Amino acid sequence: MSAKLQDIHDTLLDAFGPQHWWPGDTPFEIMIGAVLTQNTAWTNVQRAIDNLKSENLLSMDAFAAMEVGTLAEFIRPSGYYNQKAARLKGLIHHIISNHGDLQTFLEQDTATLREELLSLKGIGPETADSITLYAAGKPTFVVDTYTHRIFSRHNLIAEEDDYHEIQTMFMDNLAEDVPLYNQYHALIVRLGKEYCKKSKPLCDDCPLKDF
Repeated sequence: MSAKLQDIHDTLLDAFGPQHWWPGDTPFEIMIGAVLTQNTAWTNVQRAIDNLKSENLLSMDAFAAMEVGTLAEFIRPSGYYNQKAARLKGLIHHIISNHGDLQTFLEQDTATLREELLSLKGIGPETADSITLYAAGKPTFVVDTYTHRIFSRHNLIAEEDDYHEIQTMFMDNLAEDVPLYNQYHALIVRLGKEYCKKSKPLCDDCPLKDF
């Protein structure tokens, strides 16, 4: 399994090249994007982030000072904006109240950081792992809908496997390496969007057709 997973990564990297993912200029921006991308396309998230940037509001202090309704209007393009605004306000309040600043929060060990994120309302495994991997730079593998679709279609996981089971398969069979986890997840997303589509997969042209 280890060799096959590495071969899949290498094949995708040859096909697509480095993905430079997750987009964001700072750990704070990456963290905000990880929450905003729930149940929406990244293009919508980018519009919401651009709204915040245009008013110089993409900071812990600005988020702490903003009313939840004001924040909701800025992030409206991301969808579910009232819900996401409340989640973001809760996340920022938790960090400031318990750690003082974002750096201290993100510098916790991997397991502690992930567990703390999962304890917060509206933060599920994918969002927690995205923040842990991309904002904190800690080794945890992000699993998403594309991961489940691609690897179940290749019979490497069962259709009924849950998030933890899929994540364990990757982390037990790959080196514990942040850049590898980062790149692998990004390549999976690229493959899912362009080839391994939900209803009409382009199997004949897929970079993984030999697998």
